[in-house]
Amino acid sequence: MEMAIGSHANSKLTPASVLPSRNLGPSKRNSVVSSSMLKRQLLGDRLSLKAYWKSFSLNSSRIPSRNSVKCSVSQVAETSTGDVDDTQIKSLLIRRNDIRNIAIVAHVDHGKTTLVDSMLKQSKVFRDNQFVQERIMDSNDLERERGITILSKNTSITYNDTKINIIDTPGHSDFGGEVERILNMVEGVLLVVDSVEGPMPQTRFVLKKALEFGHAVVVIVNKIDRPSARPDYVINSTFELFIELNASDEQCDFQVIYASGLKGKSGLSPENLSEDLGPLFESIVRCIPGPQIAKDGALQMLATNIEYEEHKGRIAIGRLHAGILRRGMEVRVCSSDDECRFARVSELFVYDKFNRVPAETVEAGDICAVCGIDDIQIGETIADKTSGRPLPSIKVEEPTVRMAFSINTSPFVGREGKYVTSRNLRDRLYRELERNLAMRVQDGETSDTFIVSGRGTLHITILIENMRREGYEFMVGPPKVINKRVNDKLVEPYEIAIVEVPEEYMGPVVELLGRRRGQMIDMQGTGSEGTTLLKYKIPTRGLLGLRNVILTVSRGTAVLNTIFDEYGPWAGDLSTRDLGSLVAFEDGTTTSYAISSSQDRGQMFVGPGVDVYKGQIIGIHQRPGDLSLNVCKKKAATNVRSNKEQTVVLDSPLDYSLDDCIEYIQEDELVEVTPLSIRMCKNPKTVKKSR
Repeated sequence: MEMAIGSHANSKLTPASVLPSRNLGPSKRNSVVSSSMLKRQLLGDRLSLKAYWKSFSLNSSRIPSRNSVKCSVSQVAETSTGDVDDTQIKSLLIRRNDIRNIAIVAHVDHGKTTLVDSMLKQSKVFRDNQFVQERIMDSNDLERERGITILSKNTSITYNDTKINIIDTPGHSDFGGEVERILNMVEGVLLVVDSVEGPMPQTRFVLKKALEFGHAVVVIVNKIDRPSARPDYVINSTFELFIELNASDEQCDFQVIYASGLKGKSGLSPENLSEDLGPLFESIVRCIPGPQIAKDGALQMLATNIEYEEHKGRIAIGRLHAGILRRGMEVRVCSSDDECRFARVSELFVYDKFNRVPAETVEAGDICAVCGIDDIQIGETIADKTSGRPLPSIKVEEPTVRMAFSINTSPFVGREGKYVTSRNLRDRLYRELERNLAMRVQDGETSDTFIVSGRGTLHITILIENMRREGYEFMVGPPKVINKRVNDKLVEPYEIAIVEVPEEYMGPVVELLGRRRGQMIDMQGTGSEGTTLLKYKIPTRGLLGLRNVILTVSRGTAVLNTIFDEYGPWAGDLSTRDLGSLVAFEDGTTTSYAISSSQDRGQMFVGPGVDVYKGQIIGIHQRPGDLSLNVCKKKAATNVRSNKEQTVVLDSPLDYSLDDCIEYIQEDELVEVTPLSIRMCKNPKTVKKSR
């Protein structure tokens, strides 16, 4: 499992000479994958190999750590360059050994960005007296507020005369499109796995994509300093995941590094960590191959990412596959063989440490940023002006959830927002498609309605949050699942949901998932923390609005993670909300007198002194069905007081975030989004139809 730990530089004994399964042919290897008994036998062989190398490392303690890493690297998938014969391509390709292009991939909260922080600090990217904030790669305000990575970002470090281009990627499954694009730029990945949780749903997704590209993989067991760390279980689970994903024998011989990203330590065994990330850097240089390039070939660069700056315009980011790119060079921009146009490179940048540095020339294999091509799109190829050919375009998986965006029709329209018209909304949504390849936008039934499809509700919610911060006012409908018809049968998307919950709350959680048509696949304990891991296959419809409910029944202790699995048969009707809404009866300003009598009907969203309008949702009804309330009623003022004034005690109103509101609303309800406020209301069109 853990390859060549503590091996001599001059030793001829390698894992390949010990493990008999290395010489299995493709048919035999597939039979190993399909047989669970043989899989356990194979796993046992690998683990015995791990024990062998561990004992060997104890006898070689005086050998430097850099000599302890010896890897079996898979062949990186070669990019097609057109109609040239494969033998000619291979004869032209050479490998650059002074550059490594890597992507750091993992499940959400497994410590990717924190690990990058430590790599940057130990590479002397910052001065010793320079103040550096935590998670420096999460530069977006929204990323810092939510504590997640949303956009992939580039940086580079230098280690022993080797330039390492590092790309930090999102960990949430809704942003899987970012990861799929980035894998086109790299030759290897660092797969970060939590030392307690092990492989999670997004771990499976990113590893599957990396193996499909043929990338080399270095597994990092992160947070090894946690008290409940269980590295043996994590490595076994990761190896089983490689087998399930039909990894080649070379890919299964992955290098394992144990690390603590927060403390900046790493090592080849969990008990013996060095004081820095030296073993990790050595593994990157030795286990991940340099880029294969055609140095003397015609220029080819695939635009994998797009950024925008006011004074520079659109900036295309990608890896140079062949040739040499120069500042001021005339190039051809191709989307296909028949669709090409000419442009000029005005500025050229490479990544050096944490900055973009101007460059006169960039050689094949390096990652660069190109300015001057105003209309370039992601997936287009910057090629040689005379003999350039396009590279294969980027393909990402299809979206599974859609939401309807429309202009704001409430009485409060225009109070807070700067962009309120359908033209503003349309331009902004279609502009999002230029960078967000996993998203789709279509015109709706009316001219002021647009259908936005994405990988999940969070994927679309991030767009909504960005738009409201930019000054847009609009309304969004409830999320709906994108169904398909296969052989005249209705199918819907299913997802794998993994719930980590304390044992005392397991009963209510299991009952809740069962009501939402979930099927239990696996259940296991997770060690000394007293939690149980539940694995379900559940329709995506059943996940809509589930996060808040599952937190309620588990007293805020459950952790829910999901990943798209497949399209399956329609699971039947299901209900996602049992209670109705409290609706404002008229326009006006709420009063404490009216709210004191209304709060007996349910939980309120508003307090006194808040402007509301007719049809606005002001609370949750304690029973099924909606109820209209007058929360603007004032106490009758008379000149006679028979008794003293009574003190009014009001409950604190519920403070719902944008995510909570989108999860709450039903088919006949909308969320009104403005730069300063988030309100919910009944859909006027649906109300008219019901009448």
